[in-house]
Amino acid sequence: MELKSITKRIVVPALLLGATATASAFENVDFTRAAEATVNSVVSIKSYVKPTQQRRQERGGYNPFENDPFFEFFFGPSQPRGRQQAPQRKEKESQEEPQMRQSGLGSGVILKDNGLIITNNHVIDGADRLEVTLNDNRSYDATVVGTDATTDLAVIKIDADNLQAIKMGDSENLRVGEWVLAVGNPFGFTSTVTAGIVSAKARNISSTTGYRARQGVESYIQTDAAVNPGNSGGALVNLNGELVGINTAIYSQTGNYAGNSFAIPTSIVSKIVDDIENYGTVQRALLGVSFTELNPQVAKEKNITAVPAGIYVAEVADGSGADEAGVKPDDVIVAINGNPTTSTGQLQEEIAKHRPGDTVTLSIYRDNKPMTLNVTLKNAKGDSELTLKNEASSLGCSFKEVSQGTLDKLRIPSGLQVTDIKEGKFKAAGMRDGFIIVDINNVYVKSAEDVEQLYDAIVSSDEYDHVMFISGVYPGSPRKVYYAVDIAQ
Repeated sequence: MELKSITKRIVVPALLLGATATASAFENVDFTRAAEATVNSVVSIKSYVKPTQQRRQERGGYNPFENDPFFEFFFGPSQPRGRQQAPQRKEKESQEEPQMRQSGLGSGVILKDNGLIITNNHVIDGADRLEVTLNDNRSYDATVVGTDATTDLAVIKIDADNLQAIKMGDSENLRVGEWVLAVGNPFGFTSTVTAGIVSAKARNISSTTGYRARQGVESYIQTDAAVNPGNSGGALVNLNGELVGINTAIYSQTGNYAGNSFAIPTSIVSKIVDDIENYGTVQRALLGVSFTELNPQVAKEKNITAVPAGIYVAEVADGSGADEAGVKPDDVIVAINGNPTTSTGQLQEEIAKHRPGDTVTLSIYRDNKPMTLNVTLKNAKGDSELTLKNEASSLGCSFKEVSQGTLDKLRIPSGLQVTDIKEGKFKAAGMRDGFIIVDINNVYVKSAEDVEQLYDAIVSSDEYDHVMFISGVYPGSPRKVYYAVDIAQ
């Protein structure tokens, strides 16, 4: 009994002291203003997919190459269009269309009062339908404006006006230890607000954990605000209610919150949104170096004594912006445009803020002596041109107009040549560089604008499946070649 009494006398004052200290720490912190300013700017996003059987039925609904002997040779005989569609219409009249299945749940942030919303790419990826629910329970179908898997961001839009857009903040002004709020829909619990502090900035998950990331650009704001499945795409805001990041990932061995959550900073978000709005696709700039973070082992091997940390340049790509500016292997980059750049995350964030053609100033050390170099950034093709939407970036290529002389020589009425094929829908279909497209879905094409218009028309069509049926030729071969390119989102 006496022992319990002693324990009580010791423990209670300690708790009271802790409570007093905590109260003192919180007395000047008010989360309510930031929460009230942002909950109506955060939405719930549900993604739906069609049943597999329904997708298969729709895929056989339309073939523009009917009665074409070349198409039948490679793909088998086709039926007349009328014979295919009549049974489908009769079937739809006689029974209800199978319902879509919910495949995912996430969050989004209203950027403009006209319905423009930012979210994570993994929230909407592969969806046949997106449903956005506002904080007041109004619900809308959403369309995809543009996506960027490299940063795991996507821009979608709903047909609504006078919405409460969030106030955009500057993530570069965030300080480690600063209070932030995470606003989203964890596990479907709408309008949930949690609080934490900024634990770190420019965090690269892959380099820290050793696990390969889903995205290519990683420069996260790390916080200890509770984030769980369903929070993806939601808002990270400061105490002024300003957006400073988009919540996108957690580090956990269970799949649920374990003390570490990560958000894409607005320094990257703002640039991605601007690119999608103004160009239709993301303008990705490249420095043109292979690198590693400077560590004691590398410093000792290369006799680097002037700086303890930085980005050690291992290789410089020929013809890159770094190459033309004079960057050399064994250089150590310590800052870009005056901003410290000593980690992978910091380097990725600094470059991700720029477009091809932009010039950045590198602060480097060479042979333990400081110097500066001005680098004009380039794109993946090795030039400084911006990629326009009509280059159909999701198809993974660029286009080159074909001269009349070439058309006459190949005896084709029209044509547009495919160049610079990289990872994308054309490459996945088997198409190779140099292929000349004659027509898409029985419509002749002559320019990249023609392709863009057809692409948009097919994507927005509800009558047929989202497939480009393409015919054309390869220079030097008289044989007609056919591709069926699935462009479904």
